Amino acid sequence: FDDPTVDAVVETLGGLDPAYSFGLRALEAGKHFITANKAMVAAHGLELAALAREKGTAFLFSAACGGGVPFLHNLALSAETDRIEAVSGILNGTTNYMLDAMQRRALSYADALREAQSLGYAEADPTADVSGLDALRKIQLACAVAFGILPHDGMLCEGIEHFTAADTEDIQSRGLVCRLIASGRRAENTVSAYVEPVLFPRAAAESSVFVNNNMARYMGGRCGSIVLMGQGAGRFPTAENVVQDCLTVLSGKRGFYTDRAVSMFLTSGEAHPYYVRTGAPDAFLRGRTAETWDDGAVVTGAVDVYEMLAWAKAQREKDPDVFIAGIR
Repeated sequence: FDDPTVDAVVETLGGLDPAYSFGLRALEAGKHFITANKAMVAAHGLELAALAREKGTAFLFSAACGGGVPFLHNLALSAETDRIEAVSGILNGTTNYMLDAMQRRALSYADALREAQSLGYAEADPTADVSGLDALRKIQLACAVAFGILPHDGMLCEGIEHFTAADTEDIQSRGLVCRLIASGRRAENTVSAYVEPVLFPRAAAESSVFVNNNMARYMGGRCGSIVLMGQGAGRFPTAENVVQDCLTVLSGKRGFYTDRAVSMFLTSGEAHPYYVRTGAPDAFLRGRTAETWDDGAVVTGAVDVYEMLAWAKAQREKDPDVFIAGIR
């Protein structure tokens, strides 16, 4: 921090501390700060971006979203000349690897997790990945780039912890594939952002995203739908985006990503059907059920996303193994 020959500091520690204090010290010393730390950017991104503006330095975090996929970099370029309406995708390589292994190779949840850990795709404590929190942090960053809004309050997520072999058999018999999807879109004067498992037809592009790959999508008013695919987990794909940020610094570009982002409470703004498996159906679920499958799982009519995610969170107190997935 005190060496005048050091122009930029790169942080890949993870966690909030000491990464956050290191970021502050680097920026306060007039150095560029590059990070792959999605948790820190989600928690302190606005503060770090404001300090970078004050000091005339760069604050970059391409590797914090998408692993080796140049998602935020290309999204930022498009946002300069287009109005981005929506961002979404498979943004967590760990869960995609596990879901793919469970559905294409019939592995159990536990075996799929162990395999992901042995390959370095999952941490020893995989909670942030399997709960959807990691993907939620990434969609926060994507919203900041796309809409100039860094979502903070009101975000909801469902993960894959309760996805079972029985669910796999059930949805495959109906020609469906499960993926964990992060979504963000404009909604009136704010944004909608959430994470949930989603069931797609086998012919959908998301159904063909295998192993640890990510698929990031954004929709522009002029450019239409742009899709980027690539490895979303692993040391070398992540390092690729870190190096890209270093090159961005060398190119002389300073303002980036959260230059104009503000924190804002979220709203919902969309509804779709859901697959729900629970051993304790209640009046809320019965009132929205459109179809009951042979194994007792139900499909609802169109339900507001935030309403459904809030129900699942509350339902878990009565049925810890409840599983829901949106249907597209």
